[in-house]
Amino acid sequence: MVTVGMNYKIVPGKDEEFVAVFKKVIGIMTEMPGHTETHLYRDVDEEHDYLIVSEWTDETAFDAFIASDRFKNVATWGKENVLRSRPKHEIYGGNAASQGCPAATGG
Repeated sequence: MVTVGMNYKIVPGKDEEFVAVFKKVIGIMTEMPGHTETHLYRDVDEEHDYLIVSEWTDETAFDAFIASDRFKNVATWGKENVLRSRPKHEIYGGNAASQGCPAATGG
């Protein structure tokens, strides 16, 4: 199992649009081989910053999702419409709870 954190900074006023598209992307992700679950979190200190935490059976499955045309299309849309900066993706590793991923431990 691998947990991926995807950090997004959204243009003020575009939050609702970002969340709506994210919900559609969740539908796509559930169809991807190796996807386990995904959750969206909003930063409590930075109103327009979000973290998407996604679990995959392995890093290869996540890489296949990132390489897919569907992901590339939504990434292009995001860059052109709602993102303030380039997203940052972090691989937390195998067992996220043992590696200190706050989303995996509820803290």
